Parts: sequence; C-alpha cells; structure tokens
Amino acid sequence: MKQLLPCLLGLLLSSCTLNYGGLLNSGGIPNVVIKDSKVLELQSEELKNLPAAKIQPTVAIYPNSFKDLTGQRRSNSTFALFSTAVTQAPEAFLIRALKHAANGKFFKVVERVGLDDLTKERQLIRSTRQEFEEDTKLKPLLFAGLLIQGGVVSYDTNTTSGGVGARYLGIGSNKQYREDTVHVSLRLVSVSTGEVLTEVLVSKNILSVGISQDVFRFIELGTELVEIEGGFTENESVSIALQRAIETGVLNIIIIGIERGYWEYEKIN
Repeated sequence: MKQLLPCLLGLLLSSCTLNYGGLLNSGGIPNVVIKDSKVLELQSEELKNLPAAKIQPTVAIYPNSFKDLTGQRRSNSTFALFSTAVTQAPEAFLIRALKHAANGKFFKVVERVGLDDLTKERQLIRSTRQEFEEDTKLKPLLFAGLLIQGGVVSYDTNTTSGGVGARYLGIGSNKQYREDTVHVSLRLVSVSTGEVLTEVLVSKNILSVGISQDVFRFIELGTELVEIEGGFTENESVSIALQRAIETGVLNIIIIGIERGYWEYEKIN
C-alpha cells in the first residue's frame, strides 16, 4: 500500500498537469474553456420573435420597484432553511425580458438599478474634464416615460402533491410528485400622469418529481436479507420558472399596449 500511494499521487499530478497544459495556447496565453455553462436565452420564443416597435418606448425599473414580496422561505421537511424560496434580484429577469423583447428592438431600457454608481462615474468624468479643460461634454441621461413596477407577490408550496406505487414479492416501485406555484404582478405606469396603464398577474407552476425502486428479499432459506434501493428526484428550477412568468407578463403588457394604442409594431415588408 505504501508503494502504491506515490504511484497514484504521481498519476494524479500528471493528469492535472496535462489538463492545465491544455488551457494554454502556443504563446503561453490561457485559452478560455467553459464547461457546463451556457448563456440562457429567453424562455419565451414568442416574446423573442415579436416584431420590432415602430417607436421604441423608454422604460425604467428601479431596484425597489420589482422585488420579492412573498417573504417565503425554502421549504424542507427535515430541517429549517433560512434561504429564500425565490431570488432576491428578480428585477434582473425583468430587465432581461424587456431588453431582449423582439430581439432588443421593442423597448429602450435605461439604467436605474445602478443609478448611484452611474451618477458618481459621470461626476468623476465631468470633474476630470473640467480640470484638464477638455471641451467634450457628456451626453444627457435618457429619461424614461414609463415605469414598470410590481413584484413576486406569492409563492405557494405543495398546492398539489401525490404519488403511486406497487410492490410484489419484495420488489417495488413508486413515483411521487409535488407542485408549487409562483405569482408575478407587473404594472406599467405613466411617468407624466402617474396612471397605471396596464396591469397583469401571471402564475407559473413548479413541478418536482421523484421516482424510486427497491428490492427487499430474504434468501438462503430466509436467513440472509438482501435490500437494494435506487431512485432519483428532478426539481424544476425556481429561477427558470420565475423567468418564464416574468416574460409572459411582459408579453401580455406588449399585447395589451398594442390593443390600446400605446405603441405599434413596425411594418414588415
């Protein structure tokens, strides 16, 4: 055993060296290798493939205008969990849905979540240019004519649960499922009048499924016990479900806006 350990250690280090070497190109510069990572597209193909807006409305989302309002903690039947059930930055999904609607050709989204940092950076640029007497001026910030507000208003756990199973001669199989529901509210508000132009409430189900098989048998004339268990559980991502709900809400706001004449599609030749 003592002689075997150095050999295994050498093999491990050599494999690590080979893997690291593959990250360097001929010039010694690291290659970018990303495994098990991908850029997530919009969950709603309908929202992504919308026609472009004839005149792109400018919208703003402030950090406190769209947030988790449920206070729901992640459910667990074994021990207490203090992490939240949904993300504490749902405005990221909302901004993404607005920015990528019609492949980025429907809304103009202005930065308001990081407004403090943006303002400080502009002040720094302005003071630096004044000090060095440069004539170049900063362009004015875009102002938004519309605000989108709302939040994740409800997260209901175990709205539906159940299962089915069977066992025969010590061999059995069962399947269980559970369904949660998340509700998202979106409001489109006019900055000039403060009027709520449109309001939508969207719900999305989150499904969890577990399948297991087991064998419980006595062998050798009932003197020896054999027990085998196996199975898996698949839980739908809460973040993906929330993203789908937000994108559905944005799609509904666009459709309602078209029907009420707030904006119109660009004509396709």
